[in-house]
Amino acid sequence: MRYLTDRKRAVGMGAAKSGTAHHWSMQVSSIGLLILVPLFVFTFGSALGGSYEEITAYYARPFPALVALLTIWVGMMHFKSGAQIMIEDYVHGFAGRLTIILVTCLSYAVAAVSAYALIRLAL
Repeated sequence: MRYLTDRKRAVGMGAAKSGTAHHWSMQVSSIGLLILVPLFVFTFGSALGGSYEEITAYYARPFPALVALLTIWVGMMHFKSGAQIMIEDYVHGFAGRLTIILVTCLSYAVAAVSAYALIRLAL
């Protein structure tokens, strides 16, 4: 007979066994977005309405390009985590797993295409 307390039996027995790490990653990415989104709005707003040459020259500078890249990347990772939580709660079985895979592919694709576009625009 094993002498385990109720707490010892419950440790690590959550539904996904990774809830705390998932929660902290969402908290960190939301704080990052809290800083990045206003920076992105101000940097993007100053480039808005310019010609193609002006915008390429503007995003050839490292600060606006880095702000835009980080905002889109962190935003897509935050979207992926939030959508995964929502899908796990409301969609079950094979459809849930397939939806999580599709949302993950979509978020990485948007992040990669935007990174490629910004790098191509800067060069």
